[in-house]
Amino acid sequence: MKPSALNILLREGEGSTLEYKESLPSSFARELVAMANTIGGKILLGVRDDGVVVGVKDSNVLRARIQDIARNCDPQVKVLVEPVGKVLVVHVREGEAKPVQCSDGFFWRQGAVTQKLSREEIRDFFRSEGSIRFDLSVCPKFRYPQDFDRAKFDAWLERSRISVRKQAEDILVNIDAAERSGGKLLFRNAGVLFFARNVRHFFNQAYITCLLARGTSKADILDRKDFDGGMVADIEDAMRFIERNTRTAWRIEKIQREDIPEYPMKALREAIINAVMHRDWFMEGANVFVEIYTDRIEISSPGGLPKGMKLSDLGHKSVRRNGLIADLLHRIDFIEKAGTGIKRIRDEARAQGCPEPVFEETGFFTAIFRPNPEVRASAETQVGAQLTDQVGTKSAPSRHQVEILIRCREDQPITALMEIAGRSDRTKFRDGLIRPLIEDGLLAYTIPGKPRSRMQRYRTTEAGLAALKERGRES
Repeated sequence: MKPSALNILLREGEGSTLEYKESLPSSFARELVAMANTIGGKILLGVRDDGVVVGVKDSNVLRARIQDIARNCDPQVKVLVEPVGKVLVVHVREGEAKPVQCSDGFFWRQGAVTQKLSREEIRDFFRSEGSIRFDLSVCPKFRYPQDFDRAKFDAWLERSRISVRKQAEDILVNIDAAERSGGKLLFRNAGVLFFARNVRHFFNQAYITCLLARGTSKADILDRKDFDGGMVADIEDAMRFIERNTRTAWRIEKIQREDIPEYPMKALREAIINAVMHRDWFMEGANVFVEIYTDRIEISSPGGLPKGMKLSDLGHKSVRRNGLIADLLHRIDFIEKAGTGIKRIRDEARAQGCPEPVFEETGFFTAIFRPNPEVRASAETQVGAQLTDQVGTKSAPSRHQVEILIRCREDQPITALMEIAGRSDRTKFRDGLIRPLIEDGLLAYTIPGKPRSRMQRYRTTEAGLAALKERGRES
């Protein structure tokens, strides 16, 4: 280091990568590990806190003491000692195997201050450095076989290509979902997520929330469902929710009808799998969200991108936060395990004529999908024209409203109709789907004077039947 570079450091003042010391202090090991646990730095011996150089005598004994202190850290801290005038500059390398500790504990730099890590901070540090893997960690609360769901395991096994001739316990150990210890079968967290009877008993964050909004914001939620049946079931239930609540257009080719969804369903499925697989499972107060708005679908995963990944890396680089979860999904062909998920999402969206999805990172990693504008317009025209021209409806009925009219050719209770749309809120279902059909004369009460009677049933009117017949759905 040149004297001019040292003068710059003296003018800068102490910070996260720079510390002044008049002499070699008893706390020197703390300063070393603190810098090694951040991004490295420099310690200037022979400089007061105010930046005034008082000097320190350079000697082989002093250098040996510095090297000895560095070697006694766990793991060893790499340092380079360099005299510059009256100052001894100790260059501290960033640790290659963090966190680093000394005999006094774990330390890191916060600004110009060296602070000791608390138990929680140590745990967070290990997590952030990837030293602790959630999916590989043993779940101490899980008891086998009491908490084990054999039906889930058998369903997973049927999808995999694993021979069923072995005992279930042997298979669980072979796929790393569990391990043997002291004559007991201990389940890893990934095994719990896939095969526990009640996953949320162990991890309350293990569910997918699906929302259906009336507009482009959460101001008016038409429906909400939380799916917590296990890793595989949650993915499939979320996809069914999307399929129930998005439009489908159609075209006729060679007298065959082809349904065309307005969103790229394969891409959405891939995005949901990625959200579950790559999420930060240590974030206990957050879960995966699937939100359907009138102009987009958003799929959000807690924790943002894994360490070492940037948004610009998507599609080019792959870092697996939860390798065992990925492996268990790969065994049942949910993923290709080749780091190509984002590329497939983009390719599928383009193949379906949809805008390329947008990805955002704000503590959550979010994939935003827009519909195919031609398919959406076609779906509205096909449904709207075939019903509106026949009976003069005020608005084009949705796919679910058409299905309701078909079902109500025979009298139906509201509970049966709610199943069609996958709704759970009776009031919102009645106001959003049933009332418009009644007001347009397509649907009628069987007990007109008591709309909310528990004996109430719904019946498609002659106008509704005529519209369905014109649509080509009457049998």
